[in-house]
Amino acid sequence: MHIAVAGNIGSGKTTLTRLLAQHYGWAPMYEDVDVNPYLSDFYNDMQRWSFNVQIYFLNKRLRGIVDIARSQQNVIQDRTIYEDAEIFAANLHSMGLLSSRDFENYKSLFDIMISLVRPPDLLIYLKSSIPTLVSQINKRGREYESGIRIDYLQGLNERYDKWFDGYKDGKKLIVNVDELKFEENPEHLQKVVELINRECGL
Repeated sequence: MHIAVAGNIGSGKTTLTRLLAQHYGWAPMYEDVDVNPYLSDFYNDMQRWSFNVQIYFLNKRLRGIVDIARSQQNVIQDRTIYEDAEIFAANLHSMGLLSSRDFENYKSLFDIMISLVRPPDLLIYLKSSIPTLVSQINKRGREYESGIRIDYLQGLNERYDKWFDGYKDGKKLIVNVDELKFEENPEHLQKVVELINRECGL
């Protein structure tokens, strides 16, 4: 079983991944953002470093999918390969922070990669308002995230909604983070678990 958790920056993907891994006794696969050598530079100068940071993430994400395919374990994955192209790279391109030449090169590489991988058994989208995202980002206090622009987060949110609505590669589930505070409230976490069990027949 492969369950993937998708959502904007600060939506709670890592937290839900950890909680679900503990609940089911499955292996968590976390997004390794703190070791990305481009991320700090990217948030300081998005136009200069956008292509570099997206290629780095795409490389890491494909490696993660290969590891999942080779594993005999049930896995909860923090962020998907789809988000890199459909959300982040596309948003940077629309904002003029990623040139059309670089975006087309990147998208061509992504399309080849995605044709070779199996989608998750269940895709969970953590939907969140901008105030909730900003609160969560401030709460965790990562220095390199302190300069994230509100319009950048808003653009990502709009793309997440559109992408998730059109996602047809497998089962999917939406969790409204403004309403279900799964980190703070055990009953809310149980509600999320019940939704997952129903979708996956667990």
